[in-house]
Amino acid sequence: MRMRILHIDTGTAMRGGQHQVLLLHDALAERGWNQRLLAGSAIRERRDAEASTWRSVLLHARDSDVIHAHDARAHSLAILFGRGRPVVVSRRVAFPLGRGFASRWKYRQAARFVAISRHVAAVLQRGGVPAEKICVAHDCVQAPHKDGAATGAGPAASGAGDDEFRIVCPNLEDPLKCRDLAIEACDRAGAALVLSDSLPDDLPSADAFLYLSKSEGLGSAILLAMAYGLPVIASAVGGIPEIVADGATGLLVDNDVSGICAAICALRSDGELRAQMGGEARRTVRRDFSPRRTAELTIEAYRRAALDPALARS
Repeated sequence: MRMRILHIDTGTAMRGGQHQVLLLHDALAERGWNQRLLAGSAIRERRDAEASTWRSVLLHARDSDVIHAHDARAHSLAILFGRGRPVVVSRRVAFPLGRGFASRWKYRQAARFVAISRHVAAVLQRGGVPAEKICVAHDCVQAPHKDGAATGAGPAASGAGDDEFRIVCPNLEDPLKCRDLAIEACDRAGAALVLSDSLPDDLPSADAFLYLSKSEGLGSAILLAMAYGLPVIASAVGGIPEIVADGATGLLVDNDVSGICAAICALRSDGELRAQMGGEARRTVRRDFSPRRTAELTIEAYRRAALDPALARS
């Protein structure tokens, strides 16, 4: 049963959530699904989409079977102006749900939640969302061609010599992302750190990927690095252990300098280990985190929402 899906995203910056909206949209389009995308400025700069306003939601909800809200503001727009259509909400963050009346009311109205990790699903349940209203669909990534995989051979860092061990880390100012900790650990380990503003440009010439966080729903940037065949060093928090298999596709660490430094040194000193982890990382992404797989799980949420809209009021 193919339905008419109205996607709503309100993001003004192109971040992981916006990339996931487009990957899902394209995967559903390949299956021939009827979709309309209402979006914030971030996506509209890249795609032909109408602005996500209360007027556009009210106008297009009448022709939709299910509304998929991809962020918190989209959730509110869908509930308030969606003409009573079943609403599926993507939940990407691991923060606790608000306890105020308005927040609790809004969450009761959604027919289904798509959590990007089991960790986020557990947060939803602790916030009072019934387990039967939650499905888990991990983030996905479009795997690059094999010849675009990371080799560690290119000039990832300005002035870096060919013998330097290059680590790429997202250049995020969010204090939860521990950028200063990454800088300190790489400096102590003697590794060349690339604080990247464009991962697709920097990953192909890296030796490893570093992702530190104090709180994380999943970490879609990690999946991208794995798709490039890189071993990952990542914080053992939130949903990250669901995608990084410690000792197999990367190394999980606590957020302390000594542990991170030790993980960097372990990968730096063992090229065979890096190659094994990188190969397994790429295989894992292709098998378990493809857009096709995410679309399949999301379609199931759509169908359950459309067939059992009364559950939204439970």
